[in-house]
Amino acid sequence: MSINNSKISIIGLGYVGLPLAVAFAEKFEVVGFDIDKSRIKDLENGDDNTFEVDKKLLESVRSNITFTSDILETKGCDIFIVTVPTPIDNTNRPNLNPLIDASKSIGSILNKDNIVIYESTVYPGVTREVCVPELEKASGLIFNKDFFCGYSPERINPGDKEHTVTNILKVTSGSTPEIAKKVDNLYKQIITAGTHLASSIEVAEASKVIENTQRDVNIALINELALIFDQMGIDTNEVIDAAATKWNFIKLTPGLVGGHCIGVDPYYLSFRAEEIGYKPDLILAARQINSGMGKFIADKTIKEMVKAGKVIKDSNILILGLTFKEDCPDIRNTRVIDIIRELNDSGANIDVYDPWIDSNKKNQMFKIIKDPLVSDKKYEAIVVAVSHKQFKAYTNDDYELLSSNKKVIIDIKNIVDDPTWRL
Repeated sequence: MSINNSKISIIGLGYVGLPLAVAFAEKFEVVGFDIDKSRIKDLENGDDNTFEVDKKLLESVRSNITFTSDILETKGCDIFIVTVPTPIDNTNRPNLNPLIDASKSIGSILNKDNIVIYESTVYPGVTREVCVPELEKASGLIFNKDFFCGYSPERINPGDKEHTVTNILKVTSGSTPEIAKKVDNLYKQIITAGTHLASSIEVAEASKVIENTQRDVNIALINELALIFDQMGIDTNEVIDAAATKWNFIKLTPGLVGGHCIGVDPYYLSFRAEEIGYKPDLILAARQINSGMGKFIADKTIKEMVKAGKVIKDSNILILGLTFKEDCPDIRNTRVIDIIRELNDSGANIDVYDPWIDSNKKNQMFKIIKDPLVSDKKYEAIVVAVSHKQFKAYTNDDYELLSSNKKVIIDIKNIVDDPTWRL
C-alpha cells in the first residue's frame, strides 16, 4: 500500500479529529466518522460548533471529505485514525470505553493491510494491550501480520489559532519498523512543523502523558505558593514577576487546572504506575493541590463578602466564565464548576455568564444568563473565572454597574484593574 494513495478515516470529529480531518482532506480522500448524528448534520451544513475550523476552510475541502455516523461507510479506507476522548471516571480512573468502542467498530470493517493509528491520550501500553485485542477479536485478523497499528499523540490546543494541528511538531510511531516509517511519512504530508519518529508505540504513548503531567506538577507548585503567600498577605503575581527576572525561572501563574488534558492525563500515568507497584507521590500530590483550588477560591469569595458586610445566604453571585480556558467554547472538565458547587452549597444564588456558551443550556446548580451588562440585576459578588477577551474589556464602571452596594470582585485570572482579591 502506497501512503500517497491512501483513503483515510478519522474516527471522532471533536476538537482534535475535525482539524485533523480537514488537514488530511487537502491531500487525501477522507471519511470523517462520529457517533453524534447532530454533529454530523452540523458538519454537513458547514458548521463547526467547536470553532476550531471556520466555515470557509471547511467548505474548501468538502469535495475530498465525507461525514458519516455509519461505520460501514468507512469500509474500504486504508488508514484509520482514532481521536475519541479518553476521560476519567468519578473515581479518577481511566475510562477507556470510548477507545474500546472505537476499536470494536473499526475491527468490524477492518481489511487486510489496514493501519489503525491512535491519537487519543493513554497510558503506555494501551494500544497493544487494550486496543489491539479488540481489533483482532472484531476482525478475525492477526496483528502485525494482517493489520498494523501506530500511535501519534494529539497536541491540539483548543481555541489556539497560532498552534494549529499542522504547525505543531508531531510525534509518530508504528508497530513495526516499516509501519513506523509509513506512519511518519503520512503525517509528514500535512505537518509543516515536522515529525519526531519514536522508537516504539509505548515511547510515543508515554511522551504524551508526561507532557501534561509535567505542566500539572509545575502549576501545582505555583498554586501551593499562592496558598502560602495569601496567608502572608503577599501578592503572588508580584512575586512571580520579580522571580521571572532570572533567566531560567519558568513563569507560570496560579489558577484552576481543568480541561481534557492537564487535569486528566496525570491520572492515566498514576493509574499505570500503581498497576506496576509504584506510588507516584509527587504526581498525586500535585493533583490534590490543583483539585482543591476551586474550594479555596470559593472560600475566599465568602470571606471577602463577609468582610464587606454581606449576607451569604440568598445572595446573588455572578460567575464570569465557565469554559476551561479562554476564548473557546470547551467546557470539558472545567474546574469553574468546583467554585460554583461550593458557593451553591453556601446558600447563594449563582448566575453564570459566558459569551462562548449557549445561554439556553440548563443546569440545576446555576443559571446561564445573557449579557449581565444589559440587565438591571445586581450582585453581591462577582468571580472573574475565565479570561475571555470579552471580560478583559470590562472596566471598573462595568463592575460598579453590576455590583450591589460595596463591590466584591474576585479575580482569578489577573485581568481586573482593582479587584477586591486576586489569586
